[in-house]
Amino acid sequence: MPIPWLCFWLFSLILGQSRTVGGKVNKHKPWIETSYHGVITENMDTVLLDPPLVALDKDAPVPYAGEICDFKIYGQDAPFKAVVLNRTSGEGVLKASSPVDCESQKEYTFIIQAYDCGSGPNGADWKKSHKAVVHIQVDDVNEFAPVFREPQYKASVTEGKIYDSILQVEAWDQDCSPQYSQICNYEIVTPGTPFAIDRNGNIRNTERLSFDKQQSYKIMVTAFDCGQKRAKEDVAVHIVVKPVCKPGWQGWNKRVDYEPGTGSKQLFPKMHLETCGGPLSGVKAMVELQTNHIGKGCDRETYSEKSLQKLCGAASGSTDLLPAPSPSTNWTSSLLTDSGRDSDLIYRFDGRQAANVPDHVVPQNLTDQFTIATWMKHGPSPGLRAEKETLLCNSDKTEMNRHHYSLYVHNCRLVFLLRRDFTQVDTFRPAEFHWKLEQICDKEWHYYVINVEFPAVTLFVDGVTYEPYLVTDDWPIHASKIDTQLTVGACWQGGEVATPRFTQYFRGSLSGLTIRPGRIETQKVISCLQACKEGLDINSLESLAKDIKFHFNPAQSVLVVEGEDVGSINTAMTKVSYINSRQFPTSGLRRLHITTTVQCFGEDTCLSIPDVKAVVMVLPPSEPRITITGSNRLVRPASDLQGPLGVAPFKELHITSTVMKGDSVGGFHRTGVMEVMHNLDYCDILVIGEELSPDAESLEIHHNALLGKHLDATNSTSGISIYGVDSMAHYEQALRQVRYRNWRPATLTERRFRLTCSELNGRYTSNEFNLEVSLLHHSAPVEHVNHLASQQQYIRPVHHPLMIHTLNSHMPGTAPPAATVIIVVCIAALVTIVVIGVYRIHATHQEGSREDEEEVKEADVDWENSALTIIVNPMENIAGNQAVDEEVKEESQEEEEQGMTSAESENSDEDDEEEEEEEEEEEEEDERDVVEKRKHEGKFEWDSSSSTY
Repeated sequence: MPIPWLCFWLFSLILGQSRTVGGKVNKHKPWIETSYHGVITENMDTVLLDPPLVALDKDAPVPYAGEICDFKIYGQDAPFKAVVLNRTSGEGVLKASSPVDCESQKEYTFIIQAYDCGSGPNGADWKKSHKAVVHIQVDDVNEFAPVFREPQYKASVTEGKIYDSILQVEAWDQDCSPQYSQICNYEIVTPGTPFAIDRNGNIRNTERLSFDKQQSYKIMVTAFDCGQKRAKEDVAVHIVVKPVCKPGWQGWNKRVDYEPGTGSKQLFPKMHLETCGGPLSGVKAMVELQTNHIGKGCDRETYSEKSLQKLCGAASGSTDLLPAPSPSTNWTSSLLTDSGRDSDLIYRFDGRQAANVPDHVVPQNLTDQFTIATWMKHGPSPGLRAEKETLLCNSDKTEMNRHHYSLYVHNCRLVFLLRRDFTQVDTFRPAEFHWKLEQICDKEWHYYVINVEFPAVTLFVDGVTYEPYLVTDDWPIHASKIDTQLTVGACWQGGEVATPRFTQYFRGSLSGLTIRPGRIETQKVISCLQACKEGLDINSLESLAKDIKFHFNPAQSVLVVEGEDVGSINTAMTKVSYINSRQFPTSGLRRLHITTTVQCFGEDTCLSIPDVKAVVMVLPPSEPRITITGSNRLVRPASDLQGPLGVAPFKELHITSTVMKGDSVGGFHRTGVMEVMHNLDYCDILVIGEELSPDAESLEIHHNALLGKHLDATNSTSGISIYGVDSMAHYEQALRQVRYRNWRPATLTERRFRLTCSELNGRYTSNEFNLEVSLLHHSAPVEHVNHLASQQQYIRPVHHPLMIHTLNSHMPGTAPPAATVIIVVCIAALVTIVVIGVYRIHATHQEGSREDEEEVKEADVDWENSALTIIVNPMENIAGNQAVDEEVKEESQEEEEQGMTSAESENSDEDDEEEEEEEEEEEEEDERDVVEKRKHEGKFEWDSSSSTY
């Protein structure tokens, strides 16, 4: 304590004692400092004051008057209280009366006064000090972690640039002090990213970004306050890399899958053209479907050229100069064939192969009208001045070297030469016709047709007409007796050389080379023959903008779209589709190529748009399963095989085709079998075992059975082949009318046949259906009236009241006299009816008024709408009755059960014998009554249309 204060205290103490002794009066006020500064840590209760809280009173050491009893605080809601620690020394302390939070209030200022204890124990006459100001600062505690102001951050950058700052992240802290409330550091916690962050939260890239390498990044960032407390949650930062604006098509897929049978499918549903904001005056886009690797350039029906000509309604009489090699067409066997072309027969000429067409095959008498057609694939010839490349040539066989007519390529020009013979006038006449077309040397397949209507010659390429750009006249050829030679792939030089040889070889591929003399082909047929089953299409033409122009090539493999507005072009391109109408298309890829030209105002071209290359992947189709069903055994008596029509082995034949189809419903994949109808192209009936003996048996089909159908047939001792592209129903009708005859069946026990059918030239084949024809050798030929009963297969069975007894029927040895009379009368009437019917059938057959399709439905003789009942005396001819009984029951069971064999029918008859024996007598009387009644009423009717002879 300073000396003045000590002296003042001693003086006061002496004076106070004297006063107390003298008068005992509280004469002095307590004394405190005029101001205090304190510090308290939040969530603590004791305040550290400077100077310490001490109150002095001059009345000391007088009891009460010199003692300090209290400190009082004055202020608005100051959460503090003062506590006296020692009344005599006047020491006190300042404490928090409630928790102090720095985040709520950092500083407090209030007034404090000290009070003595008064003049006595009751506290009367107390005195208070002057007012002192107290300033208290609240110290902060680092209780809060940093928090980012945004839940996530997004930014975009352009590839190839280095940024000083891509974006800035920001975190904050709830603590009140600068030390704990400030963010001192940010950190990227995602490893291996090409980004960095500074103390202020600025993110930058550390290397040049590439759109092709990675199109977006996601990085996690955290923050630290200055007390090194880490953020409770990290924040995600998304950075998108944008490519440098490059003009071109965007939003398209490099591969489009196509499922067969789904019709048209959009190729580019989200495609759009990026022009980088440049003003454009026009856009032209060309979409090309490249299918040159498939067959003859597209997915056509892979039938033979002859079948296609029949399907398209082409005129008959054409000669195929490049047929498939066979014993009868062996002149093409030495030529190179391209076998991997989806069953198309293609011949490849490399400049060294050619073939002489036999004289008996060469079309004769080419008049003023004829047609030459072929598929050709040809490229540019090597050398500056290429030689002639001959497709077809008719020249002198010996002595001279005159070309009568030829078709050849020279310097990418197609030339047709036609030198006429001297006829009436010896004058110049058109002889050479030239066409110059890009298609001739573009290494693609095209269909060429030359229609000659002399002196006019017209060329069709893929169905489009082209007139010759040059016609050269020449003198006619003098008549001579020199034979000519027709060649394919080169020209025959038989004269003017030491050794006859081929010259002017062709280099390229040919298929389907034909000549049709006597008439020209129509444009409709030509278009049908070259029509493509797949191509490009545009959906919803009515929704296109008015300024959009589009154009297809004839094969619909190239589409050109033009417009002035980019938006309209984008809409049009999203509607470009691929379509394949084949039921079973060739699977594999088809390439797409898009080239684009952009025009700007005042300039020809202003932007370079990269080409688009994509593929359409045609998925494998669900393969059909062709099934042939029917009765596989036919048992007939010998008399049936000896008849004029023989038997119909395949009368009950059925052909079906099924495919496996799958669909997804409710997330589950279901697979089911669906029956489909489609065309067949051949069915072969093969004789199993020894071949047919022409002197004793035959397997044949009448020409009338093929009328109205696209079918032809050939037969030999080894079987029958029915061919042509037609429906399964027409094939069924034709096969049911195939007849087998054997007029010497004595040594024949059985004859077996095997039937197979095909679709798409053997791409899909049916099961092998085997059929066995057997004889009933124990059945003797029925004589007299029972000869008709032996032909029961040609009569529609009448189930009641017809009754025919079996061999084992236990009947009396003789028939009743009345029954005998009735039977004789019926036999006479029946014989008369048979004679009349045979005559009418013969007349009807000669007139050809009966369609053979009706014979398919009912190949046997029908008794249509007839009440005629045949009653046979069971004892007149037991063997004959047995044959009749088995035949009738066999026919009845074939109609009712469709599939029970004759052997089964016989077993069934034997099981029913006992029941028939019990009913025979009663039914025999009913039969006699019915026959007698009908004979008197004259109800016998004969259907000549269904009779046989």
